Amino acid sequence: MIDTLLAGLGTVMAVIPLLTIVAGIVLGIVIGAMPGLSPSMGVALMVPFTYGMSPTLALILLVGIYIGSSYGGSITGIMVNAPGTPSAVVTAIDGYALTRQGRPALALGTSIVASAVGGMFGTIILIGFSVPLAEIAVRFHPSEYFAFAAFGLATIAMLAGDRWVKALVAMLVGLIIATVGTDPISGAERFTFEVMALSDGFLLIPALIGMFALSEVFTGIERGEFRIAKATGIGDRWPRLADYWRLKWVTLRSGAIGTLIGIFPGAGATIGSFISYGIAKRISRNREQFGKGSPEGVTAAEAADSGSVGGAMVPLLALGIPGSATTAVLIGAMMIHDLTPGPQLFVSSPGMIYAIFAAMLLSQFVLLLVGLAGGRLWVRVAHVPKELLYSLITMMALIGAYAVRNSMFDVFCCLAFGLLGWLMRRYDYPLAPVILGLVLGAIAETNFRRAIMMDGPMVFVSRPLTAIMLGLALASFLIPLIMRLREVSQASATTRAQAASRH
Repeated sequence: MIDTLLAGLGTVMAVIPLLTIVAGIVLGIVIGAMPGLSPSMGVALMVPFTYGMSPTLALILLVGIYIGSSYGGSITGIMVNAPGTPSAVVTAIDGYALTRQGRPALALGTSIVASAVGGMFGTIILIGFSVPLAEIAVRFHPSEYFAFAAFGLATIAMLAGDRWVKALVAMLVGLIIATVGTDPISGAERFTFEVMALSDGFLLIPALIGMFALSEVFTGIERGEFRIAKATGIGDRWPRLADYWRLKWVTLRSGAIGTLIGIFPGAGATIGSFISYGIAKRISRNREQFGKGSPEGVTAAEAADSGSVGGAMVPLLALGIPGSATTAVLIGAMMIHDLTPGPQLFVSSPGMIYAIFAAMLLSQFVLLLVGLAGGRLWVRVAHVPKELLYSLITMMALIGAYAVRNSMFDVFCCLAFGLLGWLMRRYDYPLAPVILGLVLGAIAETNFRRAIMMDGPMVFVSRPLTAIMLGLALASFLIPLIMRLREVSQASATTRAQAASRH
C-alpha cells in the first residue's frame, strides 16, 4: 500500500494537479465562507465545469472544494455569527464569542489548525481502512448491500434528534422519487406518465443543485435577506505554538470522533461537530468557558468537522454508499466520468484512487498554509451583498442543470426541486435525507430484489452480517419512537400531577 500511495503522490506532484489542489482549496474556502452556500452545494455547482477534465483531476478539484468549504464555513461564523455551513454553527458558539471579546484572530488561528489536523487524521483513517473494507465488500452478498443501505437510511432517523419524524418523512420522499424511471430488474417504466425524459428517472445533479442551491435562494428572498453585516477587523494576536500544544488532545480526540461519525452514512459533519463539542465540554477542566469564548470549543467543532470529510469518503469509495450529502454529489460526479464507486474501483483504477488519497493529504497542508496566510483576506468575503450572491447562485444553478445533458427538462426539474427544498425548509424538514433516500433507494431496491431472486427471503436472517445490520437499522427506527413516547408519557404525568396539586 505504501508503494501505491507513493506512486499516487508522484502523480499529484506535477504542476497541473498541484494547481488544481490549490484552486479547489481556495474556491472551497470562498464557497464555505459565504453564508447560504454549503460544501454539497458548492461541489454540486462545480460538477458541470469538470466535464472536460480527466476523472482524476476532476475528483481532485471537487474533493479540494469539499475540504476547503468544510473549513471556510467557520470564517463568517467566527467573524459575524453567520455560519457559512451547517456544521460551522457549532464553531460559531465560541468563535463569535471570542470575536466579541476582541480576539477574532485567536479564533481564526485555532480553527484553521484544528481543521487541518482533524482533516489529516480523517485522511489517514481513509487510507488505512478503505482498502481492507473494499476487500471485504467484494465478497458481500446483495443482502448485505441492502442491509448497509437500510442502516444508512435508518441512521438519519436515529441521529436527527427531535426532528426524527420529519427526517423519516424527508427520507420517504427521496425513496419515492428514486422509484421514478425504468425498473432496474424488469425494465418496465414506472411513474413516468409517458414522459420520455423520465425514463431514466430524475438525474441526481439537477436535483441536488435545486434542492440545496435554489431552495436557499427562495428562502432568502422570502425572508428578505439581501445583505449581511460587515465583518470587523483583526486586531489581536494569532495563537502561538504553546497555545496549539495545549489543545493537542482535544484536537486529536475530536478528529477521531468526527472521522468515526463521518463513516456512518447519513451522520454528517454537523452531528459529528455537536457530539465532539459536547464531549469536549463534558471532560474539560474549563467547561464553564464553553459558550463564552473557549478555544477548546472552537477546536472540538472544527477538528470533528474536517475529520468527517475523510470518514465520509470511506463508505463512498469502499462500498459506493455516500456518507454525507456532499459525497452523494461526488457519486454523481464519478458516474458522469464513467466511474462506479465501490470495491471494484480499487481493482479497475487503483492509480486514480491513491492519487486522490495523496491529493487529500496535500490538501490539508495547502489548507493550513492558505488559511494562515489569507486570514485577513477571507474576512472580506463577508462583505459580498446577498443580492449579488443570490444572482450568481441562480445563474450557476440553471447553467449547471442544463449542462448535464443540454436539456431544458433538467432545468425545470432543478426549479421543481428548488421549490420542494424551499417548502421543506419553510416547515423545518431536513434536506439531506431526501438526497440520501434518492441515492440509497436505488441501491436498496436493486440489492433487495437480487437477494430474494438468488436465495429467497430467508437470506435476510440466515446471513449473520445481514441480520446484524438489519437489527441495527430496526433499532435505529424504534429507539427514537420509544424515547419520544416516554417523553410524552412523562410530560403527561407531570401535567396530571400539577393539575391534581392545584385541586
